[in-house]
Amino acid sequence: MDNLVSRRRFVKLLLAAGAALGLAGCAQIFVEDQDEQESKEDKKKAEDKIEPEEKPEETREEEEKKAEQENNAEKIPRRELGNTGCQVSILGLGGSFAFAGGDNSEEAEEIINKALDLGVNYIDTAPTYGASESNLGRVIKHRRDEAFLAGKTIERTYDGTMQVFEQSLERLQTDHLDLLQIHGLHSREELDQILASGGALEALDELKSAGLIHFTGLSGHKEPSILLQAINEYDFNCILLSLNPADPYYQSLQNEVLPAAEEKNMGIIAMKAAAYGRIFREEGITTMDEALGYVWSYPVDTAIVGISTLDELEENVRIAKKFKPFEDQALRRLEQLVKPYQEEVNFYKKEW
Repeated sequence: MDNLVSRRRFVKLLLAAGAALGLAGCAQIFVEDQDEQESKEDKKKAEDKIEPEEKPEETREEEEKKAEQENNAEKIPRRELGNTGCQVSILGLGGSFAFAGGDNSEEAEEIINKALDLGVNYIDTAPTYGASESNLGRVIKHRRDEAFLAGKTIERTYDGTMQVFEQSLERLQTDHLDLLQIHGLHSREELDQILASGGALEALDELKSAGLIHFTGLSGHKEPSILLQAINEYDFNCILLSLNPADPYYQSLQNEVLPAAEEKNMGIIAMKAAAYGRIFREEGITTMDEALGYVWSYPVDTAIVGISTLDELEENVRIAKKFKPFEDQALRRLEQLVKPYQEEVNFYKKEW
């Protein structure tokens, strides 16, 4: 009972702090108002007339780096995340792989910084991804306004969700998340639990009302009927679902869940585009261009990809920059290529 009372006290304090902060929505971060832009331009013209003082070398280097980052950011295509008003890069950074390890924090920080430099602004993480949140926090505390930060809760209760949310904020070194998702919803029992009094959705509602999260979401990579029930019974802003050329052959989320989410104008985030590398075969799909191109050709707003090296990151950014939607014939060809080994690609629907 003492633990429960303590948790309730924390929630009240947390909500009070959130209300006082008056945090802005991400639309203000990523979608600049035209009038404000014109005002900035007018101000800049006025400032240009004033003879500038010579700037220190360090300041010039910082400005050059910022200009380079802004230039890079414009080159990756962005899409509006459902009805959130937020613009997100079609390539998102997955929170597992390289920056989930606790023994490679320098490499993790380098990848995260480079992703932001190259214009990747959607970052996905979770408390269950090893050291992901801690590694990300050391970067995000300096660059919070450059990222749309999506977190998760595996907890199904109000108190459990509040506890893991508090811990996530501490590790991420931020005072809010842009998106908090119910992680891996795959059974009716779990759905009933989050919907019930004292369930996780009560926590999401309170956190959203307080401004400590901007949007709510859920994730799932199997059991499409459960995900359909969930989005019909609660007004989630976003959904994270698996999508690749093997999906149509077993428990298809793209055929059953994707159209419903699109109709509701939800933000749609894709995962498992390469199915942890299992989609690649010499006689099948051979390139990341094909894997990501397939996913982006559907009505998704971003696809999160786990990165192991800087080379992988730069290659994925290159693919994103040159992407053009595949014709229907090309999509069907990729599905036929993967058909002989689709069971292996769909392993996560059966084994997890």
